[in-house]
Amino acid sequence: MPAASSVVTTDHVRAELVAQAPEGVAPGKPLTLGLLLTHQPEWHTYWLNPGDSGLPTQLQWQLPAGLDAGEIAWPLPRKIPIGTLANYGYEGQVLLPVPVTVSSMFQPAPGETQATFHLQAAWLVCRMECVPEEGNFTLQVPLAGTTAPNAAAFAAAAQAHPGDMNARESSAQVEQDALVLRVQHLPQTWQGKRLEVFPETPEVVDNAKDPVQQWDGATWTARVPISPERAASPEAMDLVLAQGGTGWRVRLPVAGAWPAVKALPASLSVSQTAAPVAAPVPGRAPLEAWLLALVGALVGGVLLNLMPCVFPILAVKVVGFARHAGNLRAQRMGGLAYTAGVVLSFLALGALMLMLRTAGEAVGWGFQLQSPLVVALLAALFTLIGLNLAGLFEVGMLLPSRWAATQARNPVTDAFFTGVLTVAVASPCTAPFMGASLGLTLALPAVQALAIFAVLGLGLAAPYLLASWWPAVAGLLPRPGAWMQTLRQLLAFPMFATVAWLVWVLGQQSGIDGAGALLVLLVLLALVVWAFTLSGRTRTVFASLSIAACAWLASALGPKIIEMHTPAAAQSAQAGGWQPWRAGLPAELLAQGQPVFVDYTAAWCVTCQYNKKTTLANAGVRQDFADKKVALLLADWTRRDPAITASLASLGRSGVPLYVLYAPGRQPVVFSEILGVRELRDAMAAL
Repeated sequence: MPAASSVVTTDHVRAELVAQAPEGVAPGKPLTLGLLLTHQPEWHTYWLNPGDSGLPTQLQWQLPAGLDAGEIAWPLPRKIPIGTLANYGYEGQVLLPVPVTVSSMFQPAPGETQATFHLQAAWLVCRMECVPEEGNFTLQVPLAGTTAPNAAAFAAAAQAHPGDMNARESSAQVEQDALVLRVQHLPQTWQGKRLEVFPETPEVVDNAKDPVQQWDGATWTARVPISPERAASPEAMDLVLAQGGTGWRVRLPVAGAWPAVKALPASLSVSQTAAPVAAPVPGRAPLEAWLLALVGALVGGVLLNLMPCVFPILAVKVVGFARHAGNLRAQRMGGLAYTAGVVLSFLALGALMLMLRTAGEAVGWGFQLQSPLVVALLAALFTLIGLNLAGLFEVGMLLPSRWAATQARNPVTDAFFTGVLTVAVASPCTAPFMGASLGLTLALPAVQALAIFAVLGLGLAAPYLLASWWPAVAGLLPRPGAWMQTLRQLLAFPMFATVAWLVWVLGQQSGIDGAGALLVLLVLLALVVWAFTLSGRTRTVFASLSIAACAWLASALGPKIIEMHTPAAAQSAQAGGWQPWRAGLPAELLAQGQPVFVDYTAAWCVTCQYNKKTTLANAGVRQDFADKKVALLLADWTRRDPAITASLASLGRSGVPLYVLYAPGRQPVVFSEILGVRELRDAMAAL
């Protein structure tokens, strides 16, 4: 677009900034600006209330001092049926006029002959698909003389703009599932004719159904069905009534009790895309709901031990348990210390998440792995654990002698930090029963929310804690011997596999250069550890050189690791028939009559990857998606995305994985965290 253009042309719309100044631009003189939209055939944009989907056109002005732009004087729209839904918008050519007040403060500079107006406009244009578009406009209008090249368009817009009607003796009455309108003093030429009804108040009436209307003399009566998914219970309804290209706007007070509001997931609410999502206001939950959430957290914590993401840490737990076989006191103390590490870590992580939310940050369960730095540090930690299990070094070799002696005398400390490590690995995962409990913490006071986190940690630690206090478990293990060393070395490989996974996660965030830089630093980290296994002067030389090389490369390659790159997930998603999720897209697709399946996922969520490689890759499932023409949306939460966080919260969840199937006219189906082929295919068979 040229630097100072009044016209923006896309594949779907020609948009032009126009002006009407019949007496020039001066204080007290009439001035109207407007956006003239010319749509390609079958494409449309939206009215003030877009209906069941869509977004109204938005205008942001930059005007000279002394000029004040009013609101859009919306012309009458037309009803656009889409399957079982309906929208309100414009096709062909339409002018959206904006009256401008020129006050006495408007003082052009000496010698200035033109006024310059700037506009930033955004509109959503749809046919079967929807495309958000925008443009920056600049228009210069002479201060003197008449500016009226688009007089016909302004005249048509003025005629199509509804006038304001006095609502005396008119009313709206809620009667069961309908809103009964009674309007007096309508134009006499309208009597006996069918009127068009355009509600300015959104998400209240069923837009697709035609009102049942009749005339009783000069009184017009209509029964307008209330939407089953109503999102508001207004005290007054703003309506536009139209007939023959003219219209009147009326504000009717509403009498009667509205039916109970059925909560609509914010991920399907178009208004979410036009305004920030407010954080949930904490309120005390009913005792029954809170106790049920505690039970769900306990069961979810126990099941978390079975999640693929927690398996690598079993290496440390099994070796530690075997080491103390036969020493019941040591086993019990280790179990208590491990439980303390798990519970306190869950409390710390939960408190941090709640504090960030209070500060206005959009975070959810597993948010820490959205940071490349955290992922890199965890990869380094698991590299050290793997090298330790493989027998390259003992922890005491890397610690000062005083610390090493303390560590040897206090094996309970090892169990405690094993619990901390377990939480670090388990936190990105969501087990069955766990998601709903974590979702409830979004709207709970801090004490109740932290109690859920504590019980979740207790559930995770429960199997190991019970085993440590049950002597019969020790009898199931072979006697201590050489097998322990072999098992320890074998279990180093799950740790290295975890490192490979973390490097892959980092590659999704920082690109191939970031993943390569991390691999180089991990190799140097292993070199540093190996140097400390040497003795004498050789150890001093090699350790000094390797530490210096590691520090230099960390400073040089560190920025590549923490630098966020544009994700390649969109390309890989489209290759598999998926398309990237965005706020409002499910609603747009549903408005077109298409079922939608949303996969809320993240590269760092192993459970997500497991479901992707099993259930979502199942040939029968893929065929069902194709047969039912289901739109597949991928909500990738690998890196921080407040819109996805808000959508998860609207569905009562705080983390991934989450799978939701939407269908026109049906309630959303939310699946369990471990996605099953049968449950998914059964749900699609019901479409």
